[in-house]
Order: sequence, then structure tokens, then C-alpha cells
Amino acid sequence: MPPATESGADPGAASGSRLRPLSPALAVPPGASARSDVPSVRYDLAVSGTGELTPDDGVPGDDGPREIFERGGASWYGIQFHQRKTANGERFDMSAMTAAHKTLPFNTRVCVRSLVNGSEVLVRINDRGPYTQGRVIDLSRAAADRIGLTGLGIKQVALSVVGPSGMRCGGVDVEPGDAAAPAPVAERPRAKVPARRKVIVPPRQRR
Repeated sequence: MPPATESGADPGAASGSRLRPLSPALAVPPGASARSDVPSVRYDLAVSGTGELTPDDGVPGDDGPREIFERGGASWYGIQFHQRKTANGERFDMSAMTAAHKTLPFNTRVCVRSLVNGSEVLVRINDRGPYTQGRVIDLSRAAADRIGLTGLGIKQVALSVVGPSGMRCGGVDVEPGDAAAPAPVAERPRAKVPARRKVIVPPRQRR
């Protein structure tokens, strides 16, 4: 048991061990680096234009430089839109490798490469969107699964349009004639409504 002290005296005052309040500043030693040097990701970044991807880095994907059509955020849509009509008249199938883009012509085939893990998926444009700032493409659920997008929600990607000479996507040669797109679903013919007869009313005679 510590020795008794006079009433009201601080037992640590004499030895200089009085407790001091903690400093409100961060507990980082002088000259030390910040807690994280990882750069922040700009998910609102969307860039259109040409460029080249770096050569293959060992992950599934392309094996050489290629022309980039667009960079930006990719999102996906699934069960809530399944079997609804897309902008080109087809029924949306969340298990098909399709996507929505704002300007590319329908049936354009696009190689979508994740800038996070390098994985790629070949999709066909059959819908319009997305209309959220910073996003350049909306993938079907199956296409999003292929590049690991469903767990993140939004991911930075690079889009490369399959041209007349073909290309490689996801480690597979894509020829211009491969994966022919199905024709849009035909609309049901509308019944003809007979034209209404025009009734001519004679002008009221003056008295």
C-alpha cells in the first residue's frame, strides 16, 4: 500500500509524474510519412479518345497494345431489368454478354478491360445508357461477373471497339465475322384503324 499523503496533495507531484492530457494532434512522429500513400481513385473520371493499353502483365487479357475508344466508370444491371425491352427492341437477358452505351451503334462489339485487375470481356451493344456522370458503359450481370465488377458496383474500364481486322479480347482471337448479333425482335403489327368520315355541316342559314 502506498504511503499516506497529506490531504489534497497529488502523490505524483513530487516525483514529476503528473499525468498530462493527450495532444489533440495526430500521433505521428515528426518526419514520418502519411498513414497511407495509396492514391485515391477517381470514379467520376471519364475520358474519350485514342490511346494504347500497356502490354500484357500476366493477368487474363490482351497480349499487346491496342487502340482505346473510351475510359471511364462501368456499372451493371441485372434482375430488375431482366426481360424488359432494350433500346434496340430486344429483350434484356442478364445472362447474355451485352451492354448499354450512349453513342455506339447497336450490335457494335466492344472489348471491356478492367483497369483494376486486367480481366476482359467481349460484349455487344444493344441498349442505351448509362446516363450518370462519369460512367461510360452499363454491362449485363453476366458480363460484369466476368471482370469481377459485381462486388464493387463501379469499376474503371477501358473500351476498345472491335474493328474490321478483329482483335484479341480475354486471351481469345475475335474475328470480324464471329459472334453474329441476333436480329432485333420484330414488333407486332398494329391493327389498322378505319379513318373517320368527315361530316360536313351546312352553314346556318340567315333569317
